[in-house]
Amino acid sequence: MKAIHYILSATIACSAVACTDWDDHYEGTVAEGGLWQQMSQNSELSDFCEVLEHTKLFRMHKKTKASYAEILNSGQSFTVMAPVNGTFNKDSLIALTETAQGDSIVEKFFVKNHIARSANSTTATEKTIHMMNDKRVTLVPGSVNGITVKQGNIHAKNGILNVMEKQLPYYYNLYEQMTDRAEFKAVGDFIRSYDREEFDQANSVQNGTIDGVPVYIDSVMIERNDFITNYLGAKLTSEDSTYWMVVAKGEGWQKAFDQAKACFAYPTSEAKADSLQLLRTYAAMFQDAIFTMTTQKSPTDSLRSLNYSATYPEYSVFRKPFAPGGLLDGATKTVSSNGVLYETNDYRLDPTQTYNRKMELEGENTGYIISSEKCTYTSRSLSADSISREGYLDIQPSSNTANWSVKFRLDNVKSTAYDVCAVLLPQNITDPKAAAKPYQFKAEIGYIDGNGSKKSYSCSWLDEKNKKQTKFNFNDPLRVDTVLLAKDFVFPTCNIYDQTNEYFYLTLSCSMSAAENRKYSRPIYIDCILLKPKARPEETESGNEGE
Repeated sequence: MKAIHYILSATIACSAVACTDWDDHYEGTVAEGGLWQQMSQNSELSDFCEVLEHTKLFRMHKKTKASYAEILNSGQSFTVMAPVNGTFNKDSLIALTETAQGDSIVEKFFVKNHIARSANSTTATEKTIHMMNDKRVTLVPGSVNGITVKQGNIHAKNGILNVMEKQLPYYYNLYEQMTDRAEFKAVGDFIRSYDREEFDQANSVQNGTIDGVPVYIDSVMIERNDFITNYLGAKLTSEDSTYWMVVAKGEGWQKAFDQAKACFAYPTSEAKADSLQLLRTYAAMFQDAIFTMTTQKSPTDSLRSLNYSATYPEYSVFRKPFAPGGLLDGATKTVSSNGVLYETNDYRLDPTQTYNRKMELEGENTGYIISSEKCTYTSRSLSADSISREGYLDIQPSSNTANWSVKFRLDNVKSTAYDVCAVLLPQNITDPKAAAKPYQFKAEIGYIDGNGSKKSYSCSWLDEKNKKQTKFNFNDPLRVDTVLLAKDFVFPTCNIYDQTNEYFYLTLSCSMSAAENRKYSRPIYIDCILLKPKARPEETESGNEGE
């Protein structure tokens, strides 16, 4: 988010009173020795003055009739860093101002890059000021952002003029790198689609009312981008922030993008399915690609992305990023006004470590249970190296012959292939004297197909001993055992933050006769449910045999 101060009147008041684009908002006349007079009388600044005369102020993205020559001839106070003749292409800049788009470019990248609001003298100590385009420049005796001052601190009636040896360089911020550079056009077009502006009433200057409607003589507009703010949690437009980003270019980006996009397919019945897929894909691609440098202890040793969480410390940490094979090894470094962009030819982030991680549903988290039958269940704590997150789910049948069932909700499933597993604890983990009997149970997976229809799949596997498919699952009763329920199971659609979570589920159910009580255990301890992402099978092989 960045605040851009637009000097404007309330357009609703213009019908009641005559108003110009600039002067009527500010009282006072131009005294002799103003900034514009100082500049126009300096033969070294004639090219710069001519560009200012042709460049018009933009207000709310609309070109006005007020030129920057008029603005510098007003009663407002400014600091101008004016480059001398011959250090920039005057003719090409003036040619650009003939169109609204070109004028906007000249205003942002050239004119506003050389003008700051209020008077700012260079002093013996270093100081930083914001230019009209919000870029920061550093003033030190004799130079501005490393550009030599030919003649400095020329005081005028409405500000201070510095004659520069050449034009000030324009430094893109990371948002601009993504949105303005041709090699990132697809990314930039998407990000820009989330741009919006808000009127900041609290910081705007009001000058009375007309017909009960407030009139603002200095309106502050806040530019927001909901994608980078809400989905990436970054302030890439802020000139006061410092970030690192790593982004792949060309074929490297496209290949990784297509792979990620396949993980976010929504059913065709879903409203805005295509736009949702694009949103989730772009968010996934940047999920671990941005690093705030205010929290990095030693960037050369390890980097923690914005997505880092202490709950899952194994993710979002990139060790020795500059070492051979590291995240930033061989990357092209491009310095931005608010950080550094590291450009690579290949996408360096492993999907199974970023957007397509292993899904781990902890058994003790009973909030995932949709329904249960013929049983009671209890969340229990137990500290042991072999137990995930030091907890498990204790399911007890309602009777000695009850075949219970418990349905677990599956959240944030990707449209990809998983090995679906249940991690089970032996009965003797809490009671060494307990009989070492295995569990016998069935499993069913619920999902939504590409057309939006509810589907279910009864898990089965090939019993090599008996040479037949079986739907019964068993565990090793002497250890913590990960039981594979479905191998390479393909979810054709995802359920990322949608309203169909209840249709994505895993049901575990006891399946025993009374006589089998002596052989198998009806009570069951569930450590967690695991969905391990796999390389997605070819579309001709569904991976869901028996559906």
